[in-house]
Amino acid sequence: MTLPYTLSTLIEGMAGAGQVPALEVEGINADSRLIGEGDAFFALPGTRGHGIIYSRDAVGRGAKVMVTDQKPEADPGIPVVVVDDARAAYAKAAASLSGPQPKYCVGVTGTNGKTSVVSFLRQIWNYAGIRGASIGTLGLVVGDRHVPGELTTPDPLSLHRMLGELKAEGIEHVAMEASSHGIDQRRLDGVHFTAAAFTNLTRDHLDYHETMEHYRDAKLRLFRDLIGSRATAVIDAENEEGLPFMFAALDRGATVFTVGAGGAHIDVESVTSEGFGQRVRGKLVGEPMEFLLPLVGRFQVDNAVVAAGLAMATGVENKVAIAALEHLQGAKGRLEMVAQREARAVFVDYSHTPDALRNALDSLRPFAKGKLWVVFGCGGDRDKGKRPEMGRIAAALADEVIVTDDNPRTENAAAIRAQILVAAPGAEEIADRAKAIGHAIARMGDEDVVLVAGKGHEDYQIVGKTKHHFSDHEVVLKAFADKF
Repeated sequence: MTLPYTLSTLIEGMAGAGQVPALEVEGINADSRLIGEGDAFFALPGTRGHGIIYSRDAVGRGAKVMVTDQKPEADPGIPVVVVDDARAAYAKAAASLSGPQPKYCVGVTGTNGKTSVVSFLRQIWNYAGIRGASIGTLGLVVGDRHVPGELTTPDPLSLHRMLGELKAEGIEHVAMEASSHGIDQRRLDGVHFTAAAFTNLTRDHLDYHETMEHYRDAKLRLFRDLIGSRATAVIDAENEEGLPFMFAALDRGATVFTVGAGGAHIDVESVTSEGFGQRVRGKLVGEPMEFLLPLVGRFQVDNAVVAAGLAMATGVENKVAIAALEHLQGAKGRLEMVAQREARAVFVDYSHTPDALRNALDSLRPFAKGKLWVVFGCGGDRDKGKRPEMGRIAAALADEVIVTDDNPRTENAAAIRAQILVAAPGAEEIADRAKAIGHAIARMGDEDVVLVAGKGHEDYQIVGKTKHHFSDHEVVLKAFADKF
C-alpha cells in the first residue's frame, strides 16, 4: 500500500463503521503525541481513561480524521468515524499499512513458559538452517541482533511494522508471545497466525482480568478468533486447562498436535536428571525418541517439546527438531544459573506467579544437597491475592526464605512484604533487594543453592513511578565474587 492511504481501505469491514468518508490519510497513530500532519487518530479505550480526551491534542498536531468507539461530546473539528471495536480497527489498519507478513507467524500463550518457548523455537529454526525471529518479553531477537521492548506483546502499530520489516529482510519465520493483555486489547489482531501454542494456565494478572474465567477467555481468543483454519495448534497434554484450547482450535478447523506426557505427537515418558541437564525418553509420532536437554527444570522439558511441535508445524523435519533440543540455551532470567562453584550455585528466575515459583523451587531441590534458599518479593499495583500464596509456597519448599522488594511501584513496600510474610513464618525480611541477595550468598554453604526469583531478565526496580537501574545478575555476580 502506498501513500497516501485511503481510510475506508484501512478499516474496511469493521462492524459499526457504516459509510466511511473517502478520506486519504498519511498514516495512523493512537498516541496523540505522535500524530503527524494528515494522520488518522485512533482514540482507543484504556484502563485509566479513553483516548478521546486527547482529541484536541491530536487535532492540534494535524490529525485529519478520528476513529473511535464512541461519539465525542464536543465536535473535535475533524470527521469522526465510530466503530464497534476501535482497538480491532486500529490493529487492522496497522496490518494493512505494513504490507505482507512473514509466511510463518506463530503465537504462544499461557501463564508461564511463553518467553522460553519462543526463544527455543527461534533456536530450533536456526539449527535447521532457517533464519527466524522472536518477539516478546525480551524484545525482538534475530540472530545476534537484540532490540529491547517495553511490552510482552507490542502495540499493533509497532508489531505490524516489525513484521513488515522482518518480511522485507527475507525472514519468513517469526515466533511471538501472546500475552492475555495483548490478546484482550486486540494488539495481535491482523496477524496471520499459521501456528499457535498453549503452555499452561495458573493465577496471574487478576488485577486486570478480575477472574480466572476472564483470564482464560482472553487467552482462548487466540484459538477462537485469531488462528486460521489451516493453522496448527500445539497443546501441552499434561495440563488439564488445555482442553478448551484444543476444542477451540478444532472448532476453527485447525490441526492439533498434543505434546508432553501422554501427547499424541510427542509423548514424554520419562525424565531423569543428568548433571545440570535432563535425559528425556518417549515417542515421536509413535517412534522411540530420546534427547538430553541441557537445562534444569521439568517445566523446561514441557517448554522444549512445545517448541519442537511448533517447529515441526512450521516446516522443520521431525528428527531435526528433536536433535536441536540438545543444543538449546535457556532464555535470559529463566531458571538461569548465574554463578556456580563446585556444588554451590545461584539461579535467577522470572518466577513472579505462585505456579512459577513452585516449579522453580521443585526444579532446584534435587541440586541442593545442602540448603535451598529463595529470595523474592511481589510487585506493587498488581494482583494482591497471590502474595500470601507465594509466601506459603516459599515456606513449604525452601529451607531458607528471604522476603524483599520487587518493583513496589506506588504501593507501600513494607505492606507488600507483610502480606507475603503472614503466610511465611520464619522467613527473614530484608527490604533492600541487593542486601537480601548478598545476605543469602554470604550465608550459603558448600552444597547450597540460592534462587533469586521475580525479576529475571529485568534490569530495573520500579519505586513510585520511577525506574532505577537494578540487575539481579549484576548483584549476584558481585556478591558471589566477594564471597568465593
